[in-house]
Parts: sequence; C-alpha cells; structure tokens
Amino acid sequence: MPIILVGGGARSGKSSYALTLAESYGPRKAFIATAQVYDEEMAERVRLHREERNDAYSTIEEPYELATAIRQQEGLADVVVVDCLTLWLTNLLLADREAEAAAALEEIAKSPLPCILITNEVGCGIVPDNALARRFRDLAGRLNQQAAALAIEVYYTAFGIPLRIKPGALVTP
Repeated sequence: MPIILVGGGARSGKSSYALTLAESYGPRKAFIATAQVYDEEMAERVRLHREERNDAYSTIEEPYELATAIRQQEGLADVVVVDCLTLWLTNLLLADREAEAAAALEEIAKSPLPCILITNEVGCGIVPDNALARRFRDLAGRLNQQAAALAIEVYYTAFGIPLRIKPGALVTP
C-alpha cells in the first residue's frame, strides 16, 4: 500500500497536515511516536501532539523497531501515521544502529497498510559545527530521499501550507 511522505521544517505544519491526510483512510487510525522523552520540554511536546490527535488514534511508542510496529498494526488499523522519521533516525544513530534505517524503510514499503511518514528537512540550514551533527544531517538527507523515492505522494509544508511535490511534473536534464 502507499507510503505518503510529509516533510518540512520545525513547526511548519507537517504533523497537522499528516493527520488531515489520515482522515480519508477510515476510522481505525494508528499513530507511531518515535520520540523518547528525556526532559519536561519534550514531555510537553508529546502532550500537545496527543491532545491534537485526541481519541481518534491508538498510539504506539516505538523508538527503534519501526517496521515491526507497522506490521503489528496490519489488520488493526486502516492507516498508520509515523511521527517522525528524523527522531527515529536520531534514536538509531545514538544506539549505533543507523545502518538499519534503509532496510526498515524497504520493509515499510512492503506493508499493505497505508503509511503516512512525517519527516524533518534538516539540510536547509548552515553546516553544523560538529561531526555528529553533520553525520546526522547527511544520514537524514539520504533517508528522506529514500522515503521520497518509495512514496506515491510527497508533500512539503512551509508556513502551515502543504505543497504537493510528488506526483508532479518532473523536468530532467
């Protein structure tokens, strides 16, 4: 089934738009949260996201085994929303498991369950000043490219406005 990728910068409206897209798939919606809560600020972010979803979603917290968590929703949900790929990649990177990301995305693409994947665009800023941040930026860029290639639809959100970039006209040199 389809992968739909929704990306953008911080606070660009990508999560809200992904939830809007999920509404058209049916009443049984799952939300896979990849964030890990280490401080009060992150706990507040999680609380606000849960409030936005209310009771319309079953929530699964899974920081590492994303493909497995999606497979477990097959037959239980009409659609799954994953928020977000870049936090998931961060978890894998810090656990020295980032090499697993590409294969997991391939597994997700094989699922019969429609998946709306949310991701951050992190390559539009300055070059980070440390090796770990540069490595993350490069890995995130590659992961986002892979997810976009596997997706049937790709949206980029800016200023709360979703822009559809796939399918769309492609001009090649």
